[in-house]
Amino acid sequence: MKASVLLSLAALSSTGLACLLPEERDGTMMHRVVRRQGQSGTPIGTGDRFSGGSVVPRGLGSQTGVTFSTILNPTEIVSGLKALSNTYGITTFTTPYKTYNGATIYGAQVGGTGSGTGAYKVFFNGNIHARERGSADNVLYFIADLLYANKNNVGLTYGSKTYTAAQVKTALAAGIVFIPLSNPDGVAYDQSTGSCWRKNRRPNSGGSYGVDLNRNFDFVWDFTKKFASSVAGSTASTSPSSETYHGTAAFSEPETKSIKWVFDTYAKVRWFIDLHSYTGDVLYSWGSDDNQSKYPYMNFLNSTYDSVRGILTDTPGSGKGYGEYVPAAEGTANAAAAQRLASGLTAGGGKTYGYYQASDLYPTSGASDDYAYSRHFADPSKNLVHAYTVEFGFGSSGSCPFYPSVANYNENIRATNAGFFEFLLAATELGLE
Repeated sequence: MKASVLLSLAALSSTGLACLLPEERDGTMMHRVVRRQGQSGTPIGTGDRFSGGSVVPRGLGSQTGVTFSTILNPTEIVSGLKALSNTYGITTFTTPYKTYNGATIYGAQVGGTGSGTGAYKVFFNGNIHARERGSADNVLYFIADLLYANKNNVGLTYGSKTYTAAQVKTALAAGIVFIPLSNPDGVAYDQSTGSCWRKNRRPNSGGSYGVDLNRNFDFVWDFTKKFASSVAGSTASTSPSSETYHGTAAFSEPETKSIKWVFDTYAKVRWFIDLHSYTGDVLYSWGSDDNQSKYPYMNFLNSTYDSVRGILTDTPGSGKGYGEYVPAAEGTANAAAAQRLASGLTAGGGKTYGYYQASDLYPTSGASDDYAYSRHFADPSKNLVHAYTVEFGFGSSGSCPFYPSVANYNENIRATNAGFFEFLLAATELGLE
């Protein structure tokens, strides 16, 4: 296990929450967290501070001496996005899929060079897990800062990181497509109930609700077949009442279909971040098993290895030992961008972020980052996507550790926004094509 993993585990062990790394794995702990009721942490905003799109958002990097005291509600996310479009002329979109409760999923495209959807090479997704408060805000405020700085030809500052006006233009030139709030039903429910709600709000059999959207993507989704029996149960769940219930089929949910639609529509996306909380880390693929670059035939498409996939103590090439194949050059780029991301997060927020392969903690199935990275393996006509899960923040005390205090909320904005900026610069340097 890498040193950064050990440090993260040690830090969270002192709070009794080590089993929540990077997303809750232990069913007992998960249900104990969910049963804690009552709001805590940064309050949720009431009304609409962006006045239906007539007041434009600005982030923390473009202004000094400002503290945000309330978290954006779903109405404000949509209103803020509309205001960015009204003020800066960016193109917004809605995905073709309505949520179970009838909500629309909104996104936008900014920057880029050239014309058409092929000009956008970086995709940011926010708030796929409902209770990870501030995720959507972090995305929206970052885009707001970029647009403000670009229009006014100024730089941005997050914590100890300062970026010039020229670097702002470089970052925007990468072309960004983003969905700030990909789980609007879940976020609305979590914010109204303070129930530490993780999933979406689809009714399940037996009276339970919700699918874990980050177990619903088409990457070894059928974990009961794709993984060794000894580890399958820790990757996801077939129980509708579980926090990690993977749904009735891969892409059964409109929220995950919407994210797939972005990849299919913006087919030249090369870099992807799915923004989560709260372990202070950057994860890169694969999450299914340890990476290896020696045996191309050992890959998630090869059912020969279904009986041993996910066992992290075996050695690829020895008997039926298995490791998930990554071409060496892709693996180098994956790690390099993760390091840059972590350095930006650290400098922006002032607390140390680690970076490592996702499976270093435990195997997972159906995750967004692995799906994004797997697309070009499953279909060589699709673009290679370097994909990451960013776990911002370090947890908070109170009824739900995913609810940040006001100080943590502002720290998280600065951390993620510096991380996003470093990611855009790294992507530009490592290659957008």
